[in-house]
Amino acid sequence: NLMDKRFYATGKKKYAVARVYMKEGSGSLVVNKRNFDDYFTRDSLKMLIMQPLDIVNARNKFDFFVNVSGGGIAGQAGAIKHGIAKTLIEYDLEWRSILKKAGFLTRDSRIKERKKYGQPGARKRFQFSKR
Repeated sequence: NLMDKRFYATGKKKYAVARVYMKEGSGSLVVNKRNFDDYFTRDSLKMLIMQPLDIVNARNKFDFFVNVSGGGIAGQAGAIKHGIAKTLIEYDLEWRSILKKAGFLTRDSRIKERKKYGQPGARKRFQFSKR
């Protein structure tokens, strides 16, 4: 029975990792056992997360159960978006080209560069003083 089948994928962005479980349903989205709207209070982030679903017109066809850890709010939102896009492909390979063209499958690999020793930051140098 297709209703019981669960699809799983991992999404990442910055230091956030989202484990996304998807099953057919009515469009509920649970993040860390909390309601999606309670977890993300910023509208821009809610829209961001819904983008992959909107592009394949699957807004209320699936239920998502997400565990997300690490990073901040925006990074976690990006990770969930990435995870959702990946689960959608497991569900229907036809959607791959659509999602890929929209750039939802690319792991955003930008993370914080490590701080170098003897310097105040990764690239910042101490103030130069000629005398």
